[in-house]
Amino acid sequence: MDSSGSVGGGRKAGRGGRGRRGNRGGEGRDVRLSKSLSYALRHGANKMDLQISSDGFMFVEDLLAHTQFSSYSLEDVERVVATNDKQRFKLHRLEDGRLQIRASQGHSIQVMDLELKPVLAGSPDCPAEAVHGTYLRKWSSIQQQGLSRMRRTHIHLAPGLPGEEWVISGMREDCDLAVYIDVPKALADGIEFFWSDNGVLLTAGDDEGKLIPKYFIRALRLRPTITFLLCYREYHTTAVA
Repeated sequence: MDSSGSVGGGRKAGRGGRGRRGNRGGEGRDVRLSKSLSYALRHGANKMDLQISSDGFMFVEDLLAHTQFSSYSLEDVERVVATNDKQRFKLHRLEDGRLQIRASQGHSIQVMDLELKPVLAGSPDCPAEAVHGTYLRKWSSIQQQGLSRMRRTHIHLAPGLPGEEWVISGMREDCDLAVYIDVPKALADGIEFFWSDNGVLLTAGDDEGKLIPKYFIRALRLRPTITFLLCYREYHTTAVA
């Protein structure tokens, strides 16, 4: 636990969790718990009659009392939080000893203070570009309509592709399309960006909840090999079909 009362594992813990692959049963159980936590904390709290605060925290004791989590223990929750390589969750212990849990980002339910750090143009932490991971089946629509936050609060962007240095989260591993965004250009047009505490770049997009193709730099097909689809510079030019 740090001085603020937060409890959770860093990237070392995440690597440790992945190292226990010999216990296939335990690994599968942890994956199921992680997915259930993501749903409850990001989307389903109200539908599940679970009390969630305006800043996205839920008491762990209330979570474990729900039938969906009745087979799990506090130790299970703490382990999944500590070993999650994308640092999806945050634990916080109150002064009275009660433990709360929150998803770092990805909410469709309205959550206020997520401790997001605003990105300022020209600041050291303002990236020249960021990448949104998605799927080739959506490419035709994306070229015309842009990226949309859909039913979520934010569009998620990563500072690079999975596996690159400092990239923890922000893109699902099965994504086969990467769209690169010109962050300074979007900032100049008044679109806001924020860093989450697990290194995901978040934006609500424009007034319609989108990042339109005007802000695209390039698009890459990620499988079976990385291949340029389009390069957006001055004029949209096809690089490789």
